[in-house]
Amino acid sequence: MNIRPALIKDYKALLSVDSIAPDDKRRASQIAEWINKQSCYLVELDNEVAAYGVLNYHFFHHGYIEMLMVKSEHRRHQLGQALVEHFKSICKDPKLFTTTNLSNEPMQLLLQKCGFSRSGQIDNLDDGDPELVFFWANTRDNEANLSK
Repeated sequence: MNIRPALIKDYKALLSVDSIAPDDKRRASQIAEWINKQSCYLVELDNEVAAYGVLNYHFFHHGYIEMLMVKSEHRRHQLGQALVEHFKSICKDPKLFTTTNLSNEPMQLLLQKCGFSRSGQIDNLDDGDPELVFFWANTRDNEANLSK
């Protein structure tokens, strides 16, 4: 398994991973934007793009995992967990957030496994399916800053 920043040459492969992009031109253009902003990372298995994620800092200027997508045939193989752990290791801020729908139980379990705690809820984004906010604190960096 190899995790690396996505490049524009990876665009078509990322489209094939994303379950929304084939039917949503906005998502397809968003993927290109994430690549151009250097916030998109991918997971390669045997030279095939199997998953991708997006880490940025526009959630109240804190780290934010905006997207995590694993190709359907590679789900339940810890690729999502590997991406989340990678984002935890490279996040430039001691606070890392992400969100997922209440209906997305697999993502909630993944976040719990990765040490995230529930931090709130946003209603009215998707009718009848609240967005749950999750938080992880980089206590290692916080402790290092306190000892300075």
